[in-house]
Amino acid sequence: MPDSFKMDNLPFSLLDEREQALLRSHLDITYFQKGETIIEAGTAPEGLYVILKGRVGESDLGETLATGEVVSSNVFVHYQDEDYFGGWSALNGKAIHNFIAVDETICHLLPTKTLLELISSNHLFADYFQQNLTAKREIVAQHGQSQDMAEFMLARIDDGTIREPLIVLEGTSIFEATRLMREMKADCVLAKKGNRYGMVTGTDLLDAVVINQLPLDSDVSDIASYRLITIDPQDYLFNALIMMTQQQIERVVVMKDAQVLVGIVELTDVLSHFSSHSHVIGLRVERAQTIADLRDASRGLTELIKALISTGVKIRFTMELLAAMNGRILSKLFDLTIPQDMRPHVCLIVMGSEGRGEQIMKTDQDNGLIFRDGLEWPKMHEVMKQFSETLMTFGFPPCPGNIMVSNPEWVNSTEAWANKLSRWSQKFDGESVMKLAIAVDGKPVAGNVALFKVARNAFLRSIRNNEIFFSHFAKASLDFNTPLTFFGKLKDKGSLDIKKGGVFPIVHGIRTMALEHKILETNTFKRIELLIEKGELPKALGANLSEALSLFVQLRLKQQIDRVEASESGVDDTPNAIDLQKLNKLERELLRDALSIVKDFKKFLTNRYHIGT
Repeated sequence: MPDSFKMDNLPFSLLDEREQALLRSHLDITYFQKGETIIEAGTAPEGLYVILKGRVGESDLGETLATGEVVSSNVFVHYQDEDYFGGWSALNGKAIHNFIAVDETICHLLPTKTLLELISSNHLFADYFQQNLTAKREIVAQHGQSQDMAEFMLARIDDGTIREPLIVLEGTSIFEATRLMREMKADCVLAKKGNRYGMVTGTDLLDAVVINQLPLDSDVSDIASYRLITIDPQDYLFNALIMMTQQQIERVVVMKDAQVLVGIVELTDVLSHFSSHSHVIGLRVERAQTIADLRDASRGLTELIKALISTGVKIRFTMELLAAMNGRILSKLFDLTIPQDMRPHVCLIVMGSEGRGEQIMKTDQDNGLIFRDGLEWPKMHEVMKQFSETLMTFGFPPCPGNIMVSNPEWVNSTEAWANKLSRWSQKFDGESVMKLAIAVDGKPVAGNVALFKVARNAFLRSIRNNEIFFSHFAKASLDFNTPLTFFGKLKDKGSLDIKKGGVFPIVHGIRTMALEHKILETNTFKRIELLIEKGELPKALGANLSEALSLFVQLRLKQQIDRVEASESGVDDTPNAIDLQKLNKLERELLRDALSIVKDFKKFLTNRYHIGT
C-alpha cells in the first residue's frame, strides 16, 4: 500500500530520495467507518493523515449534550482525493477541531515522530508546515506546478531585452542624426547635452522639419525631450509593459541607479516576450475615433485577464496592467464625451477598488467629477449621465450605491468636494464612513488633475493630527467577523464573502494608516510598502498582509471567471463569494493562513487606535 502514496504532490515533492524512502518505510494504512472520529479536539493525533479513499470533515467543537457527548455543529471544509490533514495538530501536540469520516475512509498515516524527523532534515518541508504565508506561497511558486509560469513572468529587464542606444553629442545636426538613424536602423536617438540625455524619435525629426520647418543643420539636441521615462535594469520586464501602457509610449530608457545609462527597451522586444495582446488593445483604444470603436477595443479586456491568469502572471502585476488599461479607456471616453472647451475645467476621478488600481473583473462603477469653482456649464449633468450610460454598454454595471458621475452628489466643485470630505470625516455613522472610504481612494484619470489635488490637500489638512477621527475611521475594519474558515464558525456553510472577511479589513486598515501618515498613494500594496519604509508597519506583518490580499484576490478572480463563463448573461451575481468546496488542498491551507493574518492585523489596529478602550 505505501507504493500507492504519491510523492509528486506538495509538500512531499520537496523531499529527497532518502527522505522519501524514510517516509514510505513508516507509512501505515488506517480504515475508518462512516461517522467515526479520526482526530478528536483536545487530543494529540497519531500523525499526518493523507486520504487514499473517502472524505473527512473538519468541524468545530459544537455543543456538549447532557450525556457528555460532544456534537460537532459546523463543518468547515471537507478533505478528499489525496488531501492531507492533522499535520498542524500533530506539530502542536493537540487538535483544536474534530476530524470525522463523512464516508467510509482509507488514509495513509505518517506517524508524528517520522513527520518531525523529516521536518528536522528538510528546511523547505519544514517551512511548508511551519512558516508564514509569504514563505509558503514562495515554496508553491518555486516548486509547484506554476514553476515555469513564475519564471516567465519574473523576467527582468536585463535578461536580454536591452538595446544599445544610438547616442549623438550636442551640435549634431538634424540631417546627420537622421542619416545615422537610417544607417544604424534605429527608431530613435539619444542626444547628449552636458550630463543629460534627451530622446529624439523619427516622429520628432519629421515634425521639426515638416511642421516647424527647421533647417537641416539645426542642432538635434534642441528638439530632444529630456523628461525621459526610465526603468532600472533589475526591474521586471512586465513593469516596462505597464509603464509603456500608462505613458502611451513605445520605448523606455534603462538607467542603473537612476544615473547610469544602460540602454533602451523597445515595445517590440517586450511584446515578443509576452504572449498577451495587452498593447494591441492599448493601441486600439488610442486609435478609437468613435465610442463604438472604443467599446469594441475594451471588449478584449476580459480575454486579456484570462490570458494573464492562465499564463501565471502574478495577480499584482495583472492588477497594475488592467488599471492602466481601464484608465486609458476612461480617459479616451472622457475625450470623446466631454466638450473640448470644458476639459481643462473638470477632472474625472475613479474611486474605490478602481481608484486603488485593484479592480480586475469589471464590477460596478465608482467615479466622480470635480469642476472648477464658479464654472458655468448648463449641460454638465446631462453629459455626465450620458457618460455613465455609455460605460454600462462597455460592461461596467451601474453602482448599487449610485456612486457615479450621473448622480449629482458625486459631481462637485473643488471647494464643495473638499468640504464634503471634511463633513464625512466629522460624522461617525456607517454611511459617512463608507462614502469617505470610497472617496479617499480617489485617483484622477482625465481632465485637469490640479483640481483634484487642491481638493485632496485641503481635506488632508482638515484631519491632520485628529486622533478621534482616525480611531473611529479605523474601527470600520472590525465591522465584519473574520471567517476563519478552519478555525472559526461560518454563517454560510461551504461559502464565505471574501470581501467582508478578508479584503476589506486589510484594505481599510491600511487606508486608515496611509491617511494618518499623509501617504498619497492609493494602491494598497504600495501603501503597505511605504508604511514599512516609514517604520509604521512591521515588515513581517506588511509582507504577510500583501501576500494575504494577493491570495484573496486570486481565489476570488478564479471563481469569478468560472461563474462568468457559466452564466448566460456573462455577469457574476456573487463576485465576492468563495465556494470552499471548489478549493484544492493547497488553496484551502493558504486561505486558512491568510485569514489568520487578517485576525492578527485586526488586533494590531485595535491596539494602535485604542478601539474599544
